[in-house]
Amino acid sequence: MVASEGSDSTVVRYEPDDKCPPLLLLGVGVQGVMLILASIVLIVAVTARAGGQDDSYISWAVFAALIIAGVLTALQATRVPRFGAGHILLMGPTSSYIAVSALALDVGGQALLASLTVASALLCLMLSHWLPLLRRIITPVVSGTVLMLIAVSVLPLALDRVREVPDSVTRASGPIIALVTLVVGTALALRAPPSWKPWSPLVTLGAGCGVAALFGAYDVQRVIDAGWFGIPAGGAPRLDLTPGPEFWTLLPAFAVVSLVGTLRSVGSNVAVQQASRRQSKVTDYRLVQSSLTTNGLGILLSGIAGSPPTTPYTSRSLSLITFTSVAARRVGYVVGASLAVLALFPKFAAVLISIPSPVMAAYILTAIGMLFVTGISTLVKDGLDVQKTLVVAVAFGVGAGLEQGTVFADLFGGTWSHLLDNGVVMGAAAAILLTLLIEATSPTRQARLEVDLGFSSLPKLDSFLREIGNRIGWNDASTQRLRSAGEETLLSLVDPARAETHQGVPRFVIIARPSANLVELEFLAVFDETNLEDRLADLSEEAESIQGLEGGEISLRLLSHYASAVQHQQYHGLDVVTVQVRRSA
Repeated sequence: MVASEGSDSTVVRYEPDDKCPPLLLLGVGVQGVMLILASIVLIVAVTARAGGQDDSYISWAVFAALIIAGVLTALQATRVPRFGAGHILLMGPTSSYIAVSALALDVGGQALLASLTVASALLCLMLSHWLPLLRRIITPVVSGTVLMLIAVSVLPLALDRVREVPDSVTRASGPIIALVTLVVGTALALRAPPSWKPWSPLVTLGAGCGVAALFGAYDVQRVIDAGWFGIPAGGAPRLDLTPGPEFWTLLPAFAVVSLVGTLRSVGSNVAVQQASRRQSKVTDYRLVQSSLTTNGLGILLSGIAGSPPTTPYTSRSLSLITFTSVAARRVGYVVGASLAVLALFPKFAAVLISIPSPVMAAYILTAIGMLFVTGISTLVKDGLDVQKTLVVAVAFGVGAGLEQGTVFADLFGGTWSHLLDNGVVMGAAAAILLTLLIEATSPTRQARLEVDLGFSSLPKLDSFLREIGNRIGWNDASTQRLRSAGEETLLSLVDPARAETHQGVPRFVIIARPSANLVELEFLAVFDETNLEDRLADLSEEAESIQGLEGGEISLRLLSHYASAVQHQQYHGLDVVTVQVRRSA
């Protein structure tokens, strides 16, 4: 393991734009490949086998997945306009798509999977553009519930693999092989030293395969028959440009998984940005949007190639940065090139593809469990009050219940059963509808004002905020605090040069969401490149007095006094500033 000698391994030694020694770059890149290689191959193989596909498709899909993962990992490390996270973000097929991809393969084969994946890619590309609008619809409650339901839907597929052993081998060998693999993997995860972490997946798989070989359940002939170098004989499936009922019934399931996956990727990018810096900085959501666009491109390439969708490996990306203390984005180039080269060695991939099904099942079970825990963590971080708890309970109950039965198939027949009996789709729909119902029936409704972003709009804004304070029954001191916070926010955002010339003044939208003790103000407009949160943080660290400061800095200091929280999220073409003002005692 590459780590800093005599220093805390959690301190970043090389930030994204730093240059690090070539040998160190190569070493960290190899560790990154080791972290994701087994997962890429196993998830593709599990998906293909669950969908009833033969070995020729598996070989081609693994080849395509490695090439695409390599290209996307390298692209994520770049800062091409509108593309790339500018950070180390490892990519590959994830367990989130196993259930829907396997179902598509089983129902309509490779052509159906390809068509649905391409449609999902187009949705992801649109979502990256609409990212600022999704925050109020797909809340952490919805995302967390869907992640839990995805885990529940994949679990039966993994358990079915435990029983898949050759006819010549005793049936009891499957559970034993899976148990040994699970025990070894868990022990390494809990007690292995940091230097072992990159090798843990291979050690786990090796232990499982060793036990399988003792039972005679490991097929080495496939490895022997595989060539040393070349491209698999299979090829990309032909897209179906005239989709039938199966496409339309499965499309909502792919859309829901893509939607939640996109928002999950937002959290991934935020976490990677924070872990890649020595000092904490405000998240750059323009890089997040660029990364999401790259994700959509990866899913599009997966659909064209006929392999399962490629998405970020968040935990592994964070592990690589944390364990090595290297966040230089050039590591992404090394990982990407290495994956592309490995794809050209079929015998190497055959070693992983030949892993017995019980070993794969145990490995995937761990990933599914982590996915379920991620969903729970998402809910807990957002905070669970009575209303949110009820939304989760109802949505999860509906989704998990439908995964265990065929309620709508008995009522409407089999044509629409793939949609209506899909627990992920119906659970997500229930969570979204209940969330919208709660917001629509809230005792205090949100208010909206649209003005020019300039000094001339101050009277309208002041009147708007005074009316809100009076409507919710705040006293004069609290209302004045609210009015002052709104005024200072606008003053902090106005560009004086633009205001004087009256050229290109953007429209300025203020949305107020009042409650009994708190008013959340959301300001939307096109601003400059400077982030208010960073400017507030810089001012708080300075010891200088108000005297001598420029007008904008004075407004920032006053804003930090009046507001209890300020958040500035910068997107391509749109900035969102959220200011929270609490009622005075």
